Amino acid sequence: MPAEWARHERTLMAWPVRAELWGEWLPAAEDEYAATANAIAAFEPVLMVAPPGGGDRARSRCAARVEVVEMPIDDSWLRDSGPVIVGDGNGRRVALDFGFNAWGRKFKPFDEDARVAGRIAAVLGLPARVVDIVLEGGSIAVDGGGTVLTTEQCLLHPNRNPGLDREQIEAVLLEALGATRVVWLGQGLVEDRDTDGHVDMIAAFLPSGRVLLQDAPPQDPNHEHCRENADRLRAAGFEVELMPHLAHVRAGEAESALSYMNHYVCNGGVILPLAGAADDDGAVETLRRAYPEHEVVGVPAGTIAFGGGGPHCITQQVPSR
Repeated sequence: MPAEWARHERTLMAWPVRAELWGEWLPAAEDEYAATANAIAAFEPVLMVAPPGGGDRARSRCAARVEVVEMPIDDSWLRDSGPVIVGDGNGRRVALDFGFNAWGRKFKPFDEDARVAGRIAAVLGLPARVVDIVLEGGSIAVDGGGTVLTTEQCLLHPNRNPGLDREQIEAVLLEALGATRVVWLGQGLVEDRDTDGHVDMIAAFLPSGRVLLQDAPPQDPNHEHCRENADRLRAAGFEVELMPHLAHVRAGEAESALSYMNHYVCNGGVILPLAGAADDDGAVETLRRAYPEHEVVGVPAGTIAFGGGGPHCITQQVPSR
């Protein structure tokens, strides 16, 4: 599996649809999804999946480089439900179709999202390969050099693959992703309850070979977990750069964490979630240092954070090769 900063053919997204999740904030979610798609479209094409009958609404909000296709979907987090595109070792690409159960059956229905990876693969003209394990794309990160990064909290959670132990899960990951080792972090964000600690909320490989990792001050409930994750990465041989900023946003009475780690790297750009808070400026500078060859573009993401994620959670890259 190529690193996220490898050249992309396009980015995959899905239009927000789950009314039970967004409630009165659905129009705001549409605004932020469109803003994210349009920001990415300045760097590369975007393929947006919309529900049957919803294509025109998505097209009316998106730039010309955002192609909209209609197919049944239950939700709009393609990082987790969409195909994971890898090379087959012979110069061809394959769409991995992992099992999807809506983060441990937390959101129903999810039948259409469990089928969406194969359907998107057909649109892309890529062969699909079913991988017999429940796994969301946001639960893994790869460096393109053989290392997979994940968290014990998520991949070992009994609501995903209760019949598999750590060694069995690791073996499936290594074979499917063409990797040689898995580095296990411990816990994700305390606030990340829906996904059970996805790694893309706390860590990202960098083109420099380092790992950018969420940090937290001593009074923050994430502090000990962040320190332990840093220790694990260093023990695995990685230099660690720290993201000291973590914002919190409100949607009505609900407060959610907005993780700047949930940024998305596209062709020449880094799409960064913004909270409209004091921490935004520091996060921008941190990412400019982390990705010196990329343009950092901020997009409003407070409503997406309320839904449980950020730009990385709602996108999935299609590598060029």
